[in-house]
Amino acid sequence: MKKLWGGRFTKSAEEWVDEFGASISFDQELVMEDIEGSMAHVAMLSKTGIITEDEAQKIKTGLQQLKEKAAKGELAYSVKLEDIHLNLESHLTELSGPVGGKLHTARSRNDQVATDMHLYLRKQVEQIVELIQEMQEELIIQAENNVETIMPGYTHLQRAQPISFGHHLMAYFWMLERDKERFSESLKRINLSPLGAGALAGTTFPIDREYTAELLGFEGIYENSLDAVSDRDFILEFLSSSSILMMHLSRLSEEFILWSSQEFQFIELDDSFATGSSIMPQKKNPDMAELIRGKTGRVYGNLMGLLTVLKGLPLAYNKDMQEDKEGMFDTVKTVTGSLKIFAGMIRTMKVKTEQMEKATKNDFSNATELADYLSDKGIPFRESHEIVGKLVLVCVQKGCFLGDLPLDDFKKAHSLFEEDIYEVLNPYTAVKRRNSAGGTGFKQVSIAIDKAKESLGIKEFVNK
Repeated sequence: MKKLWGGRFTKSAEEWVDEFGASISFDQELVMEDIEGSMAHVAMLSKTGIITEDEAQKIKTGLQQLKEKAAKGELAYSVKLEDIHLNLESHLTELSGPVGGKLHTARSRNDQVATDMHLYLRKQVEQIVELIQEMQEELIIQAENNVETIMPGYTHLQRAQPISFGHHLMAYFWMLERDKERFSESLKRINLSPLGAGALAGTTFPIDREYTAELLGFEGIYENSLDAVSDRDFILEFLSSSSILMMHLSRLSEEFILWSSQEFQFIELDDSFATGSSIMPQKKNPDMAELIRGKTGRVYGNLMGLLTVLKGLPLAYNKDMQEDKEGMFDTVKTVTGSLKIFAGMIRTMKVKTEQMEKATKNDFSNATELADYLSDKGIPFRESHEIVGKLVLVCVQKGCFLGDLPLDDFKKAHSLFEEDIYEVLNPYTAVKRRNSAGGTGFKQVSIAIDKAKESLGIKEFVNK
């Protein structure tokens, strides 16, 4: 098969070399974007008089036929034609005749592939923003249903203070809100057109780059042709935002894995998001959460891979940059799949409220309440802290918890302790009283949920 760029060459590469250098095995993912970019380009060629209207119409007809074939999965791709651009150009020439070769006038594969990836990422980022919001909505629904569900809060994975389960879930809502902002803001960089930059230096033809940018829905054009064809910052930014998002999902995965264990028993994941064991009949494994936790590493790897590819490249385009696509495609697949899975896990999980509350009564997570109790009565907090620490030691030695101590033991520690200390030690009371802005108090959690709904433009959910 004759290479479309082969006029200068006298020798053909061996088949295995062609296979090594070809990208068609993965860049066929960009088929629709490549056709979309070509449609805009041919419209501009006709508008500026670079080709005739009749020629443009023949090319457009051929491109439309290719689009329909691609949608049905009927296009065949050849490694000999290297990439999606040359494969489509070959198909177009077969359909439209020699006039198909005029499509590449005033264009290079360098600005063509960059345009394809801008179009592709714009669509994918918009979808990811929608999926993040769907997960946020599920978090709000579960949080609203569990404002007064009490659970142990942890630091260092040690029980620290009792908190509202709704408050814990809403922490992830706000993490996702920042993720959503990062992806949304990245659209400013994604939504620029490199089309018309040529190989690296622009073109002598009287093209209209602003027109093609308008047809493709871009907000502007790259101002420098070298930058236009060599920039992959927009992909790096996508991979970076994806890495932070996956880190958040991985942290929540870890909590789901812990909470669904026999040791915690705080939640039960739906059967549709768990698997069994081939040898142990009793097992119910949180495999989807574990997979998301594991897949976070591959997203990090895709970011580091592209950073490494780009770090030593001179301007403008280099073949190394062919390595920009597979990691991008893989990350899109991983992120979108993870968000869909998580929305389902949150929606269907069973919250074991009694087990959570029971856990708060069998620990010392209410110790801070005692210190605050004394501080409210004028004792310096550091002194209160020491007094309560000694009371905890008494409990450890007696094999009981603070709520089990008789009032006499409290009185021995300090005369300011009164009978009301037992109400203060109640985990429900402890959570309810923490009413500072952004705190775990029930009123504050409800305020946070209302703010979250407002940020999503939602007043109430239907069929909670």
